[in-house]
Amino acid sequence: MKRELPRILTLVTGVFLALQYFVPHRASATVYETLMDWLIIVGIFAILLGIAGLVRLHSGKIRSRQTNWPFSIVLLAGLFGMIFLGFWGQDLGSPFVTAYFQVLNPVQATMFAMLAFYIASAAYRAFRGRTLLATILLLSAVIVMLGRVPLGELLWPPVTIGSLRIPGVGEISDWLVNVPNLAAKRAIFVGLGLGGAATALKVILGIEAPHLRG
Repeated sequence: MKRELPRILTLVTGVFLALQYFVPHRASATVYETLMDWLIIVGIFAILLGIAGLVRLHSGKIRSRQTNWPFSIVLLAGLFGMIFLGFWGQDLGSPFVTAYFQVLNPVQATMFAMLAFYIASAAYRAFRGRTLLATILLLSAVIVMLGRVPLGELLWPPVTIGSLRIPGVGEISDWLVNVPNLAAKRAIFVGLGLGGAATALKVILGIEAPHLRG
């Protein structure tokens, strides 16, 4: 019964959530809103469990003086410091919001600035023109990157020769992003949607039960 009851609850809840979109009745909407409230409550307890696990993990690193254990002190200090400041209010100008914008935002900007170099290095290794498709990908990436910076417009501006107009790198970059790239993204999203629906159907029917694993 330990496995059958969760499967039954999953089946009933999944079928109801799928069918309630097609039932224009207040009772259906009320039950759906109630389930969403339960979901928020369960999510809050999941966050608490995650925080408890994080504190336990890094406390153990500090006690055993593992590698880079001072970073664990910084992490825990930031965690409990932000929680403490949150009790003082979260309005604009409060210590919580000030600490968020004055500390977290610069740290995130620094991290993304450092990641840019790693991304550029990875792109260089991945975009080597060893095949025709890799060469097309490399040229497209170069054009898109040039079209996103002012230097690209200076190097490759639009040119008009008589009645012939040669578009600039910015226009070509926009076309690559909005036409072939968007078409590929939509195809990927359609595939992801079908895959997600198939996975959800298998979970609802009990064919796969990842929530019952240890």
